[in-house]
Amino acid sequence: MEKELIINSAPNEVEIALLEEGKLVELHHQKTNNNFTVGDIFLGRVVKLMPGLNAAFVDIGHNKEAFLHYTDLGPKLRSLIKYTNSAASGSINTYKLDNFKLEPEIIKTGKIDQVLTRRQLILVQVLKEPISTKGPRLSCEITIPGRYIVLTPFTDIIAVSKKIANAEERKRLKNLMESIRPKNFGIIVRTAAEGKKVQDLHEELAMMVSKWEDIYTQLKNAHPPVKLLSELDKTSSILRDILNDSFNRIVVNDKQLYQNIQSFLANIAPDKVDIVSYYSKGRPIFDVHGVSRQIKSSFGKTATMASGAYLVIESTEAMHVIDVNSGHKMSSQNQDEAVLSVNLESAEEIARQMRLRDIGGLIIIDFIDMRNTEHKKRLFAAMRTAMKSDRAQHTILPLSKFGLMQITRQRVRPEVKINTTEVCPSCNGTGKVNPTILLTDDIERDLSFIMQSGPKAKLTLKTHPYVEAFLKKGFPSIQMKWFFKFYKWIKITSENSCPLMEFKFFNETEDEIRLS
Repeated sequence: MEKELIINSAPNEVEIALLEEGKLVELHHQKTNNNFTVGDIFLGRVVKLMPGLNAAFVDIGHNKEAFLHYTDLGPKLRSLIKYTNSAASGSINTYKLDNFKLEPEIIKTGKIDQVLTRRQLILVQVLKEPISTKGPRLSCEITIPGRYIVLTPFTDIIAVSKKIANAEERKRLKNLMESIRPKNFGIIVRTAAEGKKVQDLHEELAMMVSKWEDIYTQLKNAHPPVKLLSELDKTSSILRDILNDSFNRIVVNDKQLYQNIQSFLANIAPDKVDIVSYYSKGRPIFDVHGVSRQIKSSFGKTATMASGAYLVIESTEAMHVIDVNSGHKMSSQNQDEAVLSVNLESAEEIARQMRLRDIGGLIIIDFIDMRNTEHKKRLFAAMRTAMKSDRAQHTILPLSKFGLMQITRQRVRPEVKINTTEVCPSCNGTGKVNPTILLTDDIERDLSFIMQSGPKAKLTLKTHPYVEAFLKKGFPSIQMKWFFKFYKWIKITSENSCPLMEFKFFNETEDEIRLS
């Protein structure tokens, strides 16, 4: 499977589009001022205990107090608290855990007020980003992830990814990790470690341990709330988690980010450095690679498929509901096979939509009714296959007697919502538009005003592709007439995302010239 990463860097955010076989499957937005990313480690302070919820609220610097449930404390909580207090007070002088005495584990069925106290210092990791009105969700089971391994302090467990099927390879990796792991540190071996050399794994382990040393160094005399370790930026974390041999292209439009990605790849996968390319041409990078068009067609309440069938996606606070509709193009011949075909196509599209929108929680799917038991089994198998490439944890149940499929999918960040509808630039939603024949007059009127204000400025007109073609057509074209009128060549470009009746002028530094 071919994978491409298209990265659009803007002053205030970075947009990352993941394409598989040319289809948009994931879309990530990262604000440059986003301070709460899944995986970040904080020194927080317990603000209040809620025995009724069996949870605590922790101050980590967010405007909403972060939520910490008893089930997310982890069995090694007492060891974590002991280490945190000792490091913060300076009573231990090393980050190593060789001589650190582990405390007894807490019980799974305990109560929050038995293990935590108000105003207590606590080391926590962000489990879920702030969603809706809720603050971040936290965990005390600290993990430091790398490309091949995940380091887990205060445990002795070595676990190997279930996706590594070869028994000999599993045994090799387990024995290898046992021989090089530091005392009182557990290790989770990731799928990407399969077949890797000892040197690669040892180097990454050393890097993970150095991050733990950084946490220890910052803990000394730290005043909560304070961030101790930042997860990689969104681009790097995606590369770390999904980069494999099928990844064949990364395109980025920012020089600094391009160099950062090259440096990151040189560390984790030197053979992949050549797949990164820098895009510096005029047209928006998402337009050139067809991402803008796919965003417009994939988001919104309705998602249409190639056969003409379509999905209706509704979201509530409690769950998401997806209804499958055949449309008017379904063949009437062999109705059972036609229904199965639509449902199988829909299963693949639903799996893509869940990844693309990052839909989490409970999802109910109403497929077109099928009576054939074998067809129901095929649909269930197809859905499981379609969701194999989904990195979020999920559970799929077979069709119920009502013909509904239930899916639960891990929810760690807010759902991606993009409004694909556009307010008419002429009527502003009233339903009445100005005569379209006057559009060129409006453009020329604004152009005349700009030329009078700053006749030496280099101008670019951005508009809809249809309008661009109209302004450039014929001999002499309207563009040429403007040249003879104003004695200046007006550059005309188009954007696929620009509404039909909208136009904008830009100066030589690509700043928009606003006239109102």
